Amino acid sequence: MEPLKYLAGYPPHVQERVRELIEQDRLGAMLADKYAQAHAVRSDGQLYEYVQALKDRHMRKAVPLGKVVYDSKLQVMKHALGTHTAISRVHGGKLKASREIRIATVFRDAPAEFLKMIVVHELAHMKETDHNKAFYQLCTHMEPDYHQLEFDLRLFLTHLDAGR
Repeated sequence: MEPLKYLAGYPPHVQERVRELIEQDRLGAMLADKYAQAHAVRSDGQLYEYVQALKDRHMRKAVPLGKVVYDSKLQVMKHALGTHTAISRVHGGKLKASREIRIATVFRDAPAEFLKMIVVHELAHMKETDHNKAFYQLCTHMEPDYHQLEFDLRLFLTHLDAGR
């Protein structure tokens, strides 16, 4: 029995149910029924505007974003679906910080809810670096269904990993 790497922290009965759905070839159909709406955020420019709009709505006082892009190498190299980095550069005699968010290109073709969940996750890292209680409270403030979306995203990635 192959381990389900995206669901490793979940109880055995949940993993067993997911395995049954995969064997019955029903996981993809279930996700497609639940998340039928695609998004129109195709380019890096559109992604920047999308992230900026969410940031302006929920985190007005947070530091400005310097760059937001889809990153095709992200999932393979960093083992992450999105990253948030602060880059400091010397500008004259001062340090200038720039915030970057990179989103794995798998989300270019993913359902709209999954893109929003990843963006919310990375925006929350602008205030909370660790995955602690305050971090998840901020995530659920920006997206009330955050925890369900995170689980369903793990199902989606498991489905993609199964090659179906």
